[in-house]
Amino acid sequence: MMTNADLLARRQAAVPRGVASAAPIFADRAENAEVWDVEGKRYIDFAGGIAVLNTGHRHPKVIEAAKAQEDRFTHTSFQVMAYEPYIALAEKLNALAPGDFAKKSIFLTTGSEAVENAVKIARAATGRSGVIAFTGGYHGRTLMTLGLTGKVSPYKKGFGPFPADIFRVPFPQKREGISVEDSIQALETLFLTDAEPSRVAAIILEPVLGEGGYYPVPTELWQALRAICDKHGILLIADEVQSGFGRTGRWFAIEHSGVVPDMITVAKSMAGGYPISGVIGRADVMDAVEPGGLGGTYGGNPVACAAALAAIEAIDSEGLLARSEAIGTSMRQRFADIGAKAAPYRMWDIRGLGGMLAVEFVTDFETAQPDAALTKAIVAKALEKGLVLLACGMHGNAIRVMVPLTASDALIEEGLQIFEAALVEAVAELQQAAA
Repeated sequence: MMTNADLLARRQAAVPRGVASAAPIFADRAENAEVWDVEGKRYIDFAGGIAVLNTGHRHPKVIEAAKAQEDRFTHTSFQVMAYEPYIALAEKLNALAPGDFAKKSIFLTTGSEAVENAVKIARAATGRSGVIAFTGGYHGRTLMTLGLTGKVSPYKKGFGPFPADIFRVPFPQKREGISVEDSIQALETLFLTDAEPSRVAAIILEPVLGEGGYYPVPTELWQALRAICDKHGILLIADEVQSGFGRTGRWFAIEHSGVVPDMITVAKSMAGGYPISGVIGRADVMDAVEPGGLGGTYGGNPVACAAALAAIEAIDSEGLLARSEAIGTSMRQRFADIGAKAAPYRMWDIRGLGGMLAVEFVTDFETAQPDAALTKAIVAKALEKGLVLLACGMHGNAIRVMVPLTASDALIEEGLQIFEAALVEAVAELQQAAA
């Protein structure tokens, strides 16, 4: 029988160490919110392929649509010979995206590509080069998107220099003493010191910081950014790669604010596990690029487009937006109950939108110093007990929940019980080691 240890040895010999894996296990099969490794052990999946599986592993409608498309053709390249699924998906996203104006969409393969193309489109539409991002934001692993990403380790370390004309503003962070007003003042100062507004093409921001710790953007900040962009002719980009397609209880997380961006980048859960990404934007902005200036050989692959249409239909017909809200409400309460049982658990914060939640741990409540060691221990203990978790945050001291929205209440409760048991054991072992 093939074992995890055997595959790990083969992986270490054949795959660069820079491609890290969170768990030393190898998947054999999966269904909805459960995964079995090659040794037959079952895991409850609270990671969802990094927020890719809002509709769960192997959703029947998604698989059926993908197989039907595979029986017809798998690739022509949309730039060579176009096909209807691409157009149908664009029509669907144009209708779903916020904004009472004409929209158009382009499809690519990865979230990084979506962000790269949003920047290209913004520069073409405005005739400007500057792009402003925020601390803690994550926008991808290409050189442009790494330049936009506001977290060094492990993403940016050793990869510079990064492209020019990228500027950064501090994200509102209560613990760091940074308010929305401070962020706006920093942006106004940036305009005075380094990037005059007439040079700035776009401001980009995730509605909920992903790798940065699952911090929702305050509505007041979105409103202020919209006003500033309108004043100076700057385009506002909402990076919804991780937060979109029901993760927060809305199709797009920015809908919670009521603010309408000029462009939205999408990927991850759009196609229920198939690789596709895109940019949705104002039609006049999207049409600023000359024919041939956008695209990619695999962009908007027909199988992925068919899968995306099915995933979107499943989210709609199965009420997964409301399900996300319900999951978020119940999990917030369960986390609060677990954290209240004993002070040593040191849960500093429970935050997020809808079913996009994170729990943050600190060494003590007085100083609120990030506790990455405890967070890492909880993740490891949970994996031993059959629960897949991922950490996040600038200091690696938060655990995020990306459980499929199709998971049953019973399965989610089972996962939370494992989480609590892992937390209790991790705290006890760390206390014993410190004694």
